[in-house]
Amino acid sequence: MFGRSVYKGLLALSPIVVLLTIYFVGSIVAGDFYRIPIAAAFLFASVYAVAIMRGNSLNERIEMFSKGAANTRIMLMVWIFVLAGAFAAVAKAMGAVDSTVNFTLALVPEEFLPAGIFIATCFISMSIGTSVGTIVALTPVVTALATHLQCDTAWLVAIVVGGAFFGDNLSFISDTTIAATQTQGCSMRSKFRNNIRLVLPAAVITLLLYTFSGAFMGDAIGGDITIMDAVRVIPYIIVIVTALCGMNVLLVLILGIAVAAAIGLLSGTFDVIGLFGAFGSGISSMCELIIVTMLAGGLLEVVRVNGGIDFLIRIITLRLRSRASAEGAIVLLTALANVCTANNTIAILTVGDISRNISAKFGIKPKRAASLLDTASCFVQGIIPYGAQLLMASGLASISPLEIIPNLYYPMCVGAMLLFSIVIKRR
Repeated sequence: MFGRSVYKGLLALSPIVVLLTIYFVGSIVAGDFYRIPIAAAFLFASVYAVAIMRGNSLNERIEMFSKGAANTRIMLMVWIFVLAGAFAAVAKAMGAVDSTVNFTLALVPEEFLPAGIFIATCFISMSIGTSVGTIVALTPVVTALATHLQCDTAWLVAIVVGGAFFGDNLSFISDTTIAATQTQGCSMRSKFRNNIRLVLPAAVITLLLYTFSGAFMGDAIGGDITIMDAVRVIPYIIVIVTALCGMNVLLVLILGIAVAAAIGLLSGTFDVIGLFGAFGSGISSMCELIIVTMLAGGLLEVVRVNGGIDFLIRIITLRLRSRASAEGAIVLLTALANVCTANNTIAILTVGDISRNISAKFGIKPKRAASLLDTASCFVQGIIPYGAQLLMASGLASISPLEIIPNLYYPMCVGAMLLFSIVIKRR
């Protein structure tokens, strides 16, 4: 019976293994991460996931997959992707990106740009509590900066992604913070105090790395700022300010699109036909991202229904003996659940109850358990190539998610600090 249970659990998880094998191994063998499109890898893994299901007709299996692909969480992400693509395209056509670059280069010494971008991203993400919203607002700007400075686009985009997860992990209004504190029964304040001691060293190390690396970028390159430059940066300012005020990300993007469109039309940068052309190109640029998101939602729902996540929980909690091993189990469960769901909030909710039980049994304080849950989920979400954040960043920057991952200094430092804190049994 036990052997049969293990077989069913491994079979339930096998679609993820197929996905990662095709994507990573195929790209490595090909020697080019563009040779294996992530959408193609997800399609093959999705067909495999539906094929191996047992006890249901083909129509029932497809229906189950489709429910996962089109659930409310996935469709909300699709709306964000569509509006983000439209906003990025309209703002670029209107000249907002070039004007923002001019402002940045005129006001910030070039050698301090990497550190400045990281600090600004941390502050914004901390304030608005969403990594996706932060990435949407800043990725087009740093992409244009990378082109102007002739530096690695993936490197600057990775700075934004890392800073975005700093706030996602710590913000009082972040959904991951809310989920972690509610499932573990602790206050946000106590969780924050415990959490900041864990991630602040990682942020400081990352900031030093960016400060040191920025010294090799050369001298500052100033530029002339015109009144029109000031007008054209207004859409980005509005997006950041309204997001800081807590406005829904969809409304933020709609407002940004409206303002960018109005400036473009009134200034004569484009006409109505040109505006709709920008809309179309922006939405089209997100098509692959939308397809990948829906395929991922369907595939991961099949894994969940078939018992893949429950199997992971049973295996990992089978032989816990010490507080350190219990903390390690909480982190590992959260990480694996995140890999299986590609959503850090869902991962926390999935293992929240089992984490609370483990904590009670081994004397782990609720604030510590909440911190472990939140930090582990943000770490994994920050490095998986099919997570919404990396997909969004890569889509807006027109690069592969795998190009960004090696440059993610902050998430890597957070992962190291998380492991270190368990080893030294810090409370």
